[in-house]
Amino acid sequence: MTDPRRAPLPPARLAAGFAVVAALAAGPAAQDAPRPTLNVLLLTVDDMDARTPGVFGGLVPGVTPNIDRLAAEGMRFEHGHVAAAICQPCRQALMTGRFPHAVSPKGGFDAVRADVPTLQEQLHAAGYFQGILGKEKHLAPARRFCWDAVRGEAEVGRDPARFYEFAKEFFAAAKTNGKPFFLMANSHDPHRPFPGCDADAKPLERDARGRPIGRPSRFFRPDDVVVPGFLPDLPDVRRELARYYTSAHRADDTVGMVLRALHEAGLDDSTLVMFLTDNGMAFPFAKTNTYLASTAAAWIVRWPGRVKVGSVDRTHLISGVDFAPTILEATGVPAPPGMHGRSFLPLLEDGEQAGRDVAFTEINCIASGVAYPMRCARETKLAYMWNGWADGSKVFKNESQAGLTFKAMQAAAENDEALAARVHLFQYRVQEELFDCEVDPSCLHNLIADPAHAADVARLRQALLRHMQATADPQTDAFRRVF
Repeated sequence: MTDPRRAPLPPARLAAGFAVVAALAAGPAAQDAPRPTLNVLLLTVDDMDARTPGVFGGLVPGVTPNIDRLAAEGMRFEHGHVAAAICQPCRQALMTGRFPHAVSPKGGFDAVRADVPTLQEQLHAAGYFQGILGKEKHLAPARRFCWDAVRGEAEVGRDPARFYEFAKEFFAAAKTNGKPFFLMANSHDPHRPFPGCDADAKPLERDARGRPIGRPSRFFRPDDVVVPGFLPDLPDVRRELARYYTSAHRADDTVGMVLRALHEAGLDDSTLVMFLTDNGMAFPFAKTNTYLASTAAAWIVRWPGRVKVGSVDRTHLISGVDFAPTILEATGVPAPPGMHGRSFLPLLEDGEQAGRDVAFTEINCIASGVAYPMRCARETKLAYMWNGWADGSKVFKNESQAGLTFKAMQAAAENDEALAARVHLFQYRVQEELFDCEVDPSCLHNLIADPAHAADVARLRQALLRHMQATADPQTDAFRRVF
């Protein structure tokens, strides 16, 4: 049976149909409550390193002009982190305000538990018109997210023009409906597979699975890129990074197209826009880990009349679990009990907020269903990591080992002792790691056994243990054994 929410309804019909459903579902009390007026647009890009955007220190010029422009129009956070550096757990943490281990049974690629409220349920009860473009399967089950308009991956694919078309359709429907809106627009770039780097290649209209593809507006070459410090500078690594940057630039085109649709609809001044990257790039030592390159998020907030243009927060740590409570406070919609995060609205008003000196991140099960429990307690300078799965024999395998880079690392490691040790570390890891991310952002030098950092290790172990206890983390007993 076809899902009626996916049908290409004209905006007026879509809006009118929802108005009846919302009135029946809300009930008298909700209809008598103060009516929210703030619109919300959440823009995400998939598997983009936080330091790819130029405004966040990107070393390759010209990759993200639209993202950079958005940052200039609002506030950027230098210490934003997602709750988990992997697609579905990250996004479900955003929409529940809870860490993944408390959201779903395995804390990975499984559906939100029935007893965990979602942001979309709260906004729906308050009368919001809600839509999603792309990545819809990463918020499950669909009924818990109350979408009134869905354009899935099969429809938007990786075509910025499709995002523009469907965003325009959504904004028109929201206007006709006469309700405030929440739209989540999710670029599938720069997730693997990356586009090729031959600018003369015949453009493809659809990929092997039939999803629409937009021809990249710029192709990057191996000599255009800067290799990040956590990867070796090898020819095939550069080739794959060039494809990554080509894909990242198309993600930026997608962001620009959605913002263009918002502007053309005349909704800029009434819309709170948040942009963030969902996890690090799909390369070794980034995505699906807890390193700085894994969880750091390029996080931008534009809110005309409320957020100072061109402002930067260089002090406070914010987390993916803080997104939902912040949106709820900004819109005036009551927050459900049980959220682990808290609103950072005071920071958007250029204020201070105590208790933002540490952020916690985690990995549980990956897409294959294999469990690789990892936990991290992170300050602006130091990061303590516990790899609960690392027993000396279990081998780490994930998506970042597909493609050219890891194979190139393995081949080069045959004649390079230092690189061989690096490959072994990636595959087997160690139980505990400590990094000074100010001087070593690539997390190359593990300080866990350094006597000069013994007090730091003890402090961050205790902080992580308190967090795990407070959130009923099922890994708590295993972590206690570290002591």
